[in-house]
Amino acid sequence: MTPWLTVVGIGEEGFKGLGKNARHALLNATRIIGGQRQLDLLPACICGVRQLWPSPFALEPVLAKQGEPVCVLASGDPMFFGVGASLSRHLSSDEMLILPAPSSCSLAAARMGWPLQEVVTLSVVARPVAALNAQLSSGVRLLVLSNDGRSPAAIAALLRERGFGPSRITVLEHLGGEAERRVDGIANDWTDPVIADLNLIAIECIAEPDTLRLSRLAGLPDSAFKHDGQLTKRDVRAITLARLAPTPGELLWDVGAGSGSIGIEWMRAHPGCRALAIEADAGRQALIEYNRDALGVPSLQLVRGSAPQALTGLERPDAIFIGGGVTREGVLDTCWAELKPGGRLIANAVTLQSEMTLMAWREQHGGELTRIHIAQAQPLGDFDTWRQALPITLLDVTKPFDA
Repeated sequence: MTPWLTVVGIGEEGFKGLGKNARHALLNATRIIGGQRQLDLLPACICGVRQLWPSPFALEPVLAKQGEPVCVLASGDPMFFGVGASLSRHLSSDEMLILPAPSSCSLAAARMGWPLQEVVTLSVVARPVAALNAQLSSGVRLLVLSNDGRSPAAIAALLRERGFGPSRITVLEHLGGEAERRVDGIANDWTDPVIADLNLIAIECIAEPDTLRLSRLAGLPDSAFKHDGQLTKRDVRAITLARLAPTPGELLWDVGAGSGSIGIEWMRAHPGCRALAIEADAGRQALIEYNRDALGVPSLQLVRGSAPQALTGLERPDAIFIGGGVTREGVLDTCWAELKPGGRLIANAVTLQSEMTLMAWREQHGGELTRIHIAQAQPLGDFDTWRQALPITLLDVTKPFDA
């Protein structure tokens, strides 16, 4: 198949910086679709109809012209947080020809002298800046695609709030063009200078000495979460997440989510992991919303309601965790019915009644039961003794593919 669509990455240098194939595609296109800034970079000799993206943004103007010689203009590399990546979800690779220019992150790494493979790249374009929280750790270097000229100030404020005020910030405007400019500063001292909307932020993360260290591995300290006591404690949480086994692209249902700790740590395991936190209590819903932002997974979806009723119509999960409510009628049956074949169901029980429910469930569906005993050394007068936490019974069952 001959590609009918050409996606051209264009930099600040404009048409003169394009290669022969990109120029040829633009000269022969009957229609060129892009943002105003990209379209303004084209010379008068480009005769195709110029069309702006609609607001709100949609791909329909391109998809509706299928079969015609159409060009789409994008900034830098269209497959790096760009429109090329969006189009690839709707069109086959045979229909598109992608002609990238250097991405802004490639240019920024060159300006900063940072090996690109050692840098974390992310975007806050139409995304919450809270997503940066998952990446913050001393020594980490970040390249962040800005939403607009206000992004650097918002990110500096976030760094100060999270204990990373000493971090070095470099804002790079109009990379690769005649108007390129660099603004350097420290998050603690950021004075909110006027910044162009087209900018990228380079951050060298440096934590305050007393900042809590947060690993990406399961088992964050309990103090990392705001909670009302309804929290799967650290050691049990680490064991539970090991059994859930987060895998990129998979969806978790966290049923009876409490403070959201299981769903949050599931999503922190990999950027592709997704989670739904199902919670009925309004106070705990607010805690989930706070915790998901503070710990860098603002895309965790909160489902307000009680299981099993709140589970109706949700996307089928790859894994389910039931931290509370296993004795409620229909919860286990509904979760099992909606779980994808090959999926994992993990349920924790503290009371005798919930433990008996899990034991009866195991008789029907199989799986493993594990008893978890955790004790911590605590003071007893002038000495220390072991204080036993309530034992946890954990059910771990995988749904057969023929179920």
